[in-house]
Amino acid sequence: MTARVLVVDDVELNVKLLEAKLAGEYFEVLSAYNGPRALELAHAELPDIILLDVMMPRMDGFEVCHRLKASPRTADIPVVMVTALSDVADRLRGLAAGADDFLTKPVNDIALFARVRSLVRLKRMMEELRLREEVCGRFAGGDIAQGEAADLMAGGILLAEEQEFAGARIAETLAPLAASIVRADSCAAAQQLLDEAIELVIISLSLPDGDALRLLSQWRAHESQRELPVLLMADDGELPRLAKGLDLGANDYLVRPVDRNELLARVRTQIRRKRLQERLRDNYRKSLSLALTDELTGLYNRRYVFAHMQELLARMPAGAIETAVLLFDIDHFKQVNDVHGHPAGDQVLHELAARALRHVRSVDLIGRLGGEEFIIVMPETRLGGAIVVADRLRAAIAHEPFVLRDGGKTLPVTISIGIATAGRGEELDHVLKRADDALYAAKHAGRNRVIAFGDQYAAAAGDSVSIAVAS
Repeated sequence: MTARVLVVDDVELNVKLLEAKLAGEYFEVLSAYNGPRALELAHAELPDIILLDVMMPRMDGFEVCHRLKASPRTADIPVVMVTALSDVADRLRGLAAGADDFLTKPVNDIALFARVRSLVRLKRMMEELRLREEVCGRFAGGDIAQGEAADLMAGGILLAEEQEFAGARIAETLAPLAASIVRADSCAAAQQLLDEAIELVIISLSLPDGDALRLLSQWRAHESQRELPVLLMADDGELPRLAKGLDLGANDYLVRPVDRNELLARVRTQIRRKRLQERLRDNYRKSLSLALTDELTGLYNRRYVFAHMQELLARMPAGAIETAVLLFDIDHFKQVNDVHGHPAGDQVLHELAARALRHVRSVDLIGRLGGEEFIIVMPETRLGGAIVVADRLRAAIAHEPFVLRDGGKTLPVTISIGIATAGRGEELDHVLKRADDALYAAKHAGRNRVIAFGDQYAAAAGDSVSIAVAS
């Protein structure tokens, strides 16, 4: 994985050293020697990640980070603060400013490359999700700013820590951030306790009965656990394994002794990221659903129905029973809107969709093509069977008046239905044309009837007066 990295440091030697290391791993490197220039480059070039020195004249790294995170254009760029400072207060100040991580001088190469790759991978995933939401937002109307109060609470946290006393202290610290906290003292126990309620895992690299990194790799290979936030805990001497863990997909890490405030800050960050990912995905699913369904009736829309039919006809095996297509619409629907108003017309359309759903099989597809026109696609259905279903639906609509919610008025409603069948590989336009011709014939013959396109049909229907065959 390559990326564009902005290196910011007031000492030229430090910049050149990081440039050489990153270029050797095929990263593209930009450089700035002060805070204002860093802000200018960040806004102009939009790098994938920023390595930011803390101690700089004129504008220190904390201020630069705060301004980067305050700007919508640069807020999502990961910032790693590179500093010789090891004081906890400075690290917390950096986290408060929005820093995503810290690297301590002299920078370890393994930690540097692993951290850069991990944060870049996360950034690109979030960019893709945001792009999907922006493109689909016109359908879903989703707002990622909603639900901020819920961002601070996790459903459940799994703490895999072999030391009982240390685990109890961590659990006590995290209690305000989780609905539940369960502790595992081994890899086997951690795997057993992992379920859908767990939204964050904190796992020690020194669990006694196995390799925590192997467990991490298994989670990342499993679809349901691929996006589960994972924090690693390690001792100072385990830096190479921490770097490997980040490369395998761990989201963050903590070094013992674990500071209480740093623990809270990093856990909050992971919970917020998970909530954001969930909202983005949820909005994407909603927008996709709205793009393929009719908002008024809840049925599939024209776009989905036609794509479904094309795929269905293309996949029909040789010698399979044909697919029946029923086109129907409401007789004199314009009069309903003109006399009773469009809200009444919407109620009729909604109720018609509900009745249609009750009179077809679960494998049949019902869609609204627009206005008062609907379609039913019935796989593996011969013409005679389709006629029986169509006339049953026609009778169910005609024999029970529609009751309006406002005032309880009743409206007599009837429908006309045209039927055609299609075989394997047939052109969709030809099938729809035959069904539409049959529907037109039903209208022309007096409405409230079913007409099938073809020379004959193999089954009688409940009301033979309503049945005819068009050829």
